[in-house]
Order: sequence, then structure tokens, then C-alpha cells
Amino acid sequence: MLHFIARTLWLFWSWIELTLFTLFLYTLAWLPRKLTNRFYTRLFYSWCRVFVRALGVVLRLHEKNIQPLPKQYILVANHPSAFEDIGIPALFPVYPLAKMGVKSWFLVGKISEAAGTLFVKRDDPASRRAVKEQIIAAVEEGKNVVIFPEGGCKGRRIYKRFHYGAFDISLRTGVPILPVFLHYEMQDRFEWRDPQTLIDKFWHFMTAQNNHANYYVYDAINPTDFSDEKEYSEYVLKQFLQWQQRYLD
Repeated sequence: MLHFIARTLWLFWSWIELTLFTLFLYTLAWLPRKLTNRFYTRLFYSWCRVFVRALGVVLRLHEKNIQPLPKQYILVANHPSAFEDIGIPALFPVYPLAKMGVKSWFLVGKISEAAGTLFVKRDDPASRRAVKEQIIAAVEEGKNVVIFPEGGCKGRRIYKRFHYGAFDISLRTGVPILPVFLHYEMQDRFEWRDPQTLIDKFWHFMTAQNNHANYYVYDAINPTDFSDEKEYSEYVLKQFLQWQQRYLD
């Protein structure tokens, strides 16, 4: 009983903290970019960490890498849930890629846009081509980006194929792929399924009996080891399937 009361009070305070931080970032998001570019993204990463706490999720980073992480990378991860949209920026300094619908979300859309999130209409080839060039430009500026090569939330198991975009960008820019395997211990509560809403998922996260999220980071993969994006993509997919068998099957 005491544990329940303590957790309830902690979550209550976390949501107050998140609300105040959200309103602060939302206000800053309306200022000219030239005034906020130098610090807004760092505030966004802190906001993601506060958001994780408010949802009551225990987010753990497992460093399975042997070599030090490169100074710049293209992070690729599986995408079983909506949680990784804040979970990954809470742990890694990356610029996210999100579906266009996120841009219209109340408060969050404006904050995400101001933080440098790139938006794409997944079913629009022209939009995919345009955002790919934007990602290349961001990478060439020295930024880290995160891409979900499954092309959206495909469920708790790895989808049958990875799209080539992240791997083509890696080959064209020479920036390595950093693979991160995401594992939610209570998969049924975290998995994104239609027609669930974002509010539904927040409630699922907060009421999960097992609220642990494990993010496993492995050694970066150098693009010079591959001749084309197809070979590159299939190799990385094979690695993710091996990690899936290790942690989920």
C-alpha cells in the first residue's frame, strides 16, 4: 500500500513537472529559430527524459558495444511502440524522423518541429525522396539522426524487410549505422496496435505491471564493408533478427 501511494505521488509530481516543461518549450517554439537553435534541441532531450519519468517507465541502456561509439552516426532501431519516439532521444543526441501526422499533435507537434524533427508522408514517394535529401543534409552538417527502417510500427516482432533509405544515406555520406535493439519486457502493453490512440498508450505504459524498457546498443557498422544498400540492409536485418531471437523468442 505504501509503495502504491509513493508511486502515485511520484507520478503526480512528474506530470506537474512535465506539464510546466511542456508549456515552457511550447512557448519557446514560437520564437525565431535563430534565437533558439543553439539550445532548444538540448532542452528537447531533457524534456524526453522528463516525459519518460512521467510515464513511469524504467528505461535502461545496455551497452553491448565493444568499440566506443562513433562521434557521428545514423541510429537504426526496431519500432514496436510509440514509446521510442521519446525513449531514443532521452538516451541519444539524435534528430528524429517522424510521420507527418505528428506535426499536428497538440503541443507535441510544435515542440518536435522546433527541435529539428524531420517529417515524412510515408505513403507519398515524393515526400520520402524530399525527406531523404533533408536527412543527407542534416548528416552532412554533422548531426546524428534516427531512422526506423521497418517503415513504421510493425508490431512486436521484426518486420520481414528493412527499407533501404538509411543504408543508402550511410553509403552516400560515409557515416556508420548504429544499431539499437529495443525490448519492452511487457510487450503486450507497449506494442502499438490500431485503432489505439496515443492517450491509450500513455495509460498502458503507466499501468504496466512490468514497466521495464531495455535498449541494447551494439557496435557501429561501417558502410565501407558493403557494396550497395541492399547488401547493407540485409546484413543489418539479419543482426536484428539474431537479437530478437536472443531477447524475445
